[in-house]
Amino acid sequence: MEEDNKGFQPIHVFTDMAIEARDIVRGDARREIPGVRVRENKSEGIVVTEVEILEESAEKLMDKPRGHYVTLDVPSFKDRDPDLKSKLVEHLTTELKALVPQSLTDSILVVGLGNWNATPDALGPRVVERLLVTRHLGSVVAEDIRHRMRSVAAVAPGVLGTTGIETLDIIRGIVKESRPDLVIAIDALAARNLDRLLGSVQIADTGIHPGSGVGNRREGLTRESVGVPVIAIGVCTVVQSISIAQEAVHLLAQQLADDMTFYDILKEMAPSEQRGLIDEVLGSRFSELMVTPKEIDVLIDDMADVLGEALNRSLQPALEKNEWR
Repeated sequence: MEEDNKGFQPIHVFTDMAIEARDIVRGDARREIPGVRVRENKSEGIVVTEVEILEESAEKLMDKPRGHYVTLDVPSFKDRDPDLKSKLVEHLTTELKALVPQSLTDSILVVGLGNWNATPDALGPRVVERLLVTRHLGSVVAEDIRHRMRSVAAVAPGVLGTTGIETLDIIRGIVKESRPDLVIAIDALAARNLDRLLGSVQIADTGIHPGSGVGNRREGLTRESVGVPVIAIGVCTVVQSISIAQEAVHLLAQQLADDMTFYDILKEMAPSEQRGLIDEVLGSRFSELMVTPKEIDVLIDDMADVLGEALNRSLQPALEKNEWR
């Protein structure tokens, strides 16, 4: 296996996206990482990419747990097209239904991770506000609805800086008392690619590792840590500023290579070599600086609407929309 991994370098940058980790590790190699399977499908302006990490060697190279990751890329989401939002809801619902238990007797706990006081990190709490929470309604709804309704509970536990309690400890306590069959965790993610800002949604069956995309890794919210399966849903809301510098230099090299020797040299460098050079020169100054769009307020609400509706559809498939709205 070590022979198969020649030509691949372990990931040394921060990203929450499995698809980006795969691209970075591959670098300029013309073959797939051993132990990784990738499938891609394009439909209605949405690119769906499945990344499966199957082997321990690939897990170590990519610094991502073995499992199944689905990324839905919607670069034009920021245009706020209602039709595109509806299509994204449909695609997300399809992907979530494939992961959520089909039996309505299985109960679900939805966890909205993040800080509701910081807009780029407020996605999780805002999605929780849009969910149909039913765990407490079993004895008060009409009989014809009760047998079609799944038990769903939701919580936005806040962050350590405002509660003084590790988020994982809060979730463990809730899981112990409420005994859900599945936890769905929603969180904001950090990306390397500017096009992914509020334009990429990642669904994973591996749980979630808060802070890993910004170099502040905490103990993960996973099946091993809470005792039940955990599905993670994340949306890219911030990007590292070093990525912006890399893209700017790349564009300059393309535009000015014919006029200036320095940019001609840059143009001849492979993308991975350009990234390495910029990381070496600017990494210490910009590695911890994160950037988010100026329209973050409306975009977070738009994405929270999409995720909330997709979750309600997938968690309550036997209810009509007018019954859970």
